[in-house]
This record gives sequence, structure tokens and C-alpha cells, in this order.
Amino acid sequence: MILTAKMWIIIGFIGQAIFASRFLIQWIVSERASKSIIPNIFWWISILGSVTLLSYAIHKEDPVFIVGQSCGFLIYARNLYLIKKNKMSKKKSDPSKIMKL
Repeated sequence: MILTAKMWIIIGFIGQAIFASRFLIQWIVSERASKSIIPNIFWWISILGSVTLLSYAIHKEDPVFIVGQSCGFLIYARNLYLIKKNKMSKKKSDPSKIMKL
């Protein structure tokens, strides 16, 4: 299926909206907690928005935009990996999990 120029513009705006929504979510979560928090959903939305914008950038053949979104995608994925790794190490080191009576 070949996408029209108008459809690519819509994809670009959808990607931008997804990407921008992560800040709204982070703000709401932080306000509710009364402290700065970056929830996991922030990183997932970052990846979704980044992939959408990267697709648009590749279509537009914009090397600056492509590099920016590619690097961002790697950082967001790495943050999710580190969060998961940290949760796994906490489970392993939790004495209540190690020594059940």
C-alpha cells in the first residue's frame, strides 16, 4: 500500500501528538505524587512516538530528524531495560523472597 503525502503528514502529526503526550502524563503523575516521577508509561510512549516520528523522518528523507529519533529510541529502550533489570535485582536480593519459612 502506497501512502499519500497527506497521509504521511497525518502520521507525522500523530507521532508528534504521541510524543508530546508523554510530558502531560509525567506532569499528572508527578502532581499526584507531589514529587517528580517518571513513570514507565513515559518511556513506552516515548518509544511509540519515536518510532512513529522516525517512520515519518525516513519517508521525508531528513537525516537530522532520522538521527535524532534513532538516538532517542535507543535511550528510551535502554531506560526500560534498566528499570526491568533493577526490578529483577530487587527481587533476587529481597530476603523475604530468598528465605521463605
